[in-house]
Amino acid sequence: MLRRCVVCAAALAAALVVVPLSTADQSGSATARALPSRIVSLSPTATEDLFAIGAGPQVVAVDDDSNYPAQAPHSSLSGYTPNVEAIAAYHPDLVVISNGGAFVSQLQALGIPVQLEPAADTLAQAYEEIRDLGSLTGHVAAAAKVVHSMEVQLKQIVQSVPKSRRHLKVYHELDQTYYSATSSTFIGRIYRLFGFRNIADAADTAHTGYPQLSGEYILQQNPDIIVLADSKCCGQSAKTVAARPGWQNVAAVRSHRVIAVDDDVASRWGPRIVQFARAVAAIAKRK
Repeated sequence: MLRRCVVCAAALAAALVVVPLSTADQSGSATARALPSRIVSLSPTATEDLFAIGAGPQVVAVDDDSNYPAQAPHSSLSGYTPNVEAIAAYHPDLVVISNGGAFVSQLQALGIPVQLEPAADTLAQAYEEIRDLGSLTGHVAAAAKVVHSMEVQLKQIVQSVPKSRRHLKVYHELDQTYYSATSSTFIGRIYRLFGFRNIADAADTAHTGYPQLSGEYILQQNPDIIVLADSKCCGQSAKTVAARPGWQNVAAVRSHRVIAVDDDVASRWGPRIVQFARAVAAIAKRK
C-alpha cells in the first residue's frame, strides 16, 4: 500500500476533497435516524478502524486492499480507481474513502454520503479519524476506548525501551530499491517516539518524505536497526539483507537488529500501529 502511495502521492494530493456529512449534529454525534447501516469502505485503514470500534456489522463491502480483519466483507472494489456504478450497487448510505476525486461528486449526485479520512501525518490525526468514525456510526464510546487503549499501550511500549537505546539509527525499507520514509511521515513519527535517528532524513533533499536511498548511502550511515516493510511484497528478511554485498558488516546485521514487519501494518495508521511499535521496541532492546 505505502509503496503505491509513494508513486501516486502528488496526484492524489491534488485530488483530495473533504466531503462533510450532513448527518452529524453540532456535537459531532450522529443522530439515531442518521446512523449508516450500509457502509462501503474504500480505505484499508478505515476498514480496520470501523471494525475496531464495533461498526463491522454496518459494513457491507470493503475495497480490494482491505485485507484485515478476516471477517470484513471483501470485494473487488478499488479505492484507487473507484467505479461509481459498482459502489452504488451495494446501496450504501455511507462511503468512506482516503483518496478523493471526481467520483465523489458522482456519488453525491446519487444521494450517497461520502466521508474522507485521508492518510494521517500524526498519531493525533489518526486518533481523530477513529473518533470521527465513531461519531458517524454511533460508536462514540467504543472509539474513545480504542484511542485511549492505543495511547496507553504506545506510552508503555516507548517507556520499555532503555534510554541508552534511544540514540539508535534506524533505516525503514519500503522496497528493494531502497525507498525509505523520513521522520516527517506517519511511520517516521513512530520512530521519533523512541528518539531514534532516521537515516533517511538527511537524504530527503526533495522533501517528499519518501526518498530513494542508495546502497552505498545506507552502508555509510551504518544503521543500528533495519525495519523491513517489504517482507510480504518482496520476500525480504534478515537473511536476505545479510546476503546483500557489504551488508554483513552493518551494525544492525551484526547485532541481529533486522526485523521484517507486516507491510500492511507498517503502511496504515489504525489500531494495529501498536503491534508495529511493539515489534520495533523488541528489536531495539535486543542485546
